[in-house]
Amino acid sequence: MFNYFWKKNSYVAGFVLVAFLALSVTVGAEEKNAGNANPAMRIAVISFQPLTPAEGQGNTVICPICSTVYSSGKILKGSENIVEEIFVDKLHELKKVELIPSDKVQNVYKRIASESLKEPLLNIYRKVGKELGADVLAVGYIYRYSEREGYKYSAEHPASVFFEIHLIKTIDGRIIWKGFFDKTQKSLMEDVFQISSFFKGGGTWMTARQLTEQGMSKIFETFPGGEH
Repeated sequence: MFNYFWKKNSYVAGFVLVAFLALSVTVGAEEKNAGNANPAMRIAVISFQPLTPAEGQGNTVICPICSTVYSSGKILKGSENIVEEIFVDKLHELKKVELIPSDKVQNVYKRIASESLKEPLLNIYRKVGKELGADVLAVGYIYRYSEREGYKYSAEHPASVFFEIHLIKTIDGRIIWKGFFDKTQKSLMEDVFQISSFFKGGGTWMTARQLTEQGMSKIFETFPGGEH
C-alpha cells in the first residue's frame, strides 16, 4: 500500500514539475517577445552643419533636405558642435534610443559621400544608414547662432538661435520628424507674450547655449518614441 501511494504521488509530482517547467518556458518566451515588441531605435547622427547663403543670395538659405527657404543670420564659429552636443545629450535621456558611435558614423559618411558625389543627398544618407545598420539618421543644420552681448540682467543685444533637425528613415529615405527652433530673446517690454519663456530662462537674458537648450527641450516634446 505504501509503495502504491508513493508511486502515485511521484507521478503527480512529476506531472506538476513538467507543467511548471512548460509554463516557465512559455512565460519566458512571452517576456522575451514583449521585450522585443518595441526595440530601441538605432540612430546615426551626422555631424551638424552651419548653412550660410551662397554668393548673390543675400541672407537666404535652402535646407538641403526639405528644400525649404529660410532667412539666415550670423553663425558663431563652432556653434554647430554646441547644438549637436545638446541634441545628443537629449537622446541619451531616452530609453528606446540606441546611438551608433559618432566616430564610426562620420567615417562611413565621409567615405560614402566622397564615392557618391553625383548622387542625391538622401540616397547618400540611405547608404550610410544601411551600412551602419541604423534605423534612422539625424541631420542638423544651423541657420543662425549669435551670442548675447552684455550681461544676464542687462544685454545690449540678445542671443539668437535658429536650427533645424531632421530624422531620415534608412529603409525608404522618408523624413519622419523635423525639429525646428527659431528664436531671438526679447524683453517683456518688447513682447509680453513671451513672459513664460522669459521666466523659464530665470528671468534673465540667456546665453545662446541656454536658448538652444530651451529650444531643444521644446522640440523633443514631439520626438518619435521619446520615452524617458
